[in-house]
Amino acid sequence: MLGLPTGRSPLNVYRQMVALHQRGELDFSRVTTFNLDEFLGLPPDDPCSLRAYMDRHLFQYVNLVPERVHFLDGSAEKAQWECARYDAALEAAGGIDLLLLGIGSNGHVAFNEPGDSLQAASHRARLSRETRQAMTPMFGDEISRVPMAALTLGMGALFKARRVILLAFGVNKAAAVTAMVRGPITSHCPASLLQLHGQVEVWVDPEAGHGLEGSAA
Repeated sequence: MLGLPTGRSPLNVYRQMVALHQRGELDFSRVTTFNLDEFLGLPPDDPCSLRAYMDRHLFQYVNLVPERVHFLDGSAEKAQWECARYDAALEAAGGIDLLLLGIGSNGHVAFNEPGDSLQAASHRARLSRETRQAMTPMFGDEISRVPMAALTLGMGALFKARRVILLAFGVNKAAAVTAMVRGPITSHCPASLLQLHGQVEVWVDPEAGHGLEGSAA
């Protein structure tokens, strides 16, 4: 069972997955996937949806069984019901074995944004301007086109994953990575809660990880 993110951070991982599959070294026919989030108001076939992103970068190239691919429906009429449905489906499937995560420059994971509190369950999340700005390449570099909200897995589902690999690349992620690993555990850096998880690996390049010199992470 894989938990899959979107954005720039996992692109190289997805390219490697595709290459391994094309060489006959990786079979997806028995793999189940749950993606982490989706923009509110966008149907799956919208080219700017996160489902379309996954189709472009991974799904169309590998032999995943369609019934094993799970996604939040950003066009659902009742966001609360859709989130409850998704949580129930994830629980029925047995939870996430391997969770891939990115991290926002403000410390968000999935679309769990910094704030005074965090939600354990899947929920409708209002996106910060910083997060929306980071998403502009998907929307013609126009922030006005980026949705104001999204549906996202909550911190509870992320924390229950049996293994987590967090990916961070580039100098713009350095402060968030340092805060996640070395800072206090706080809802104002949602990724910092992963300090309490016993099976987390942080994969960084030199630019994103320059604040971790001497860290066991």
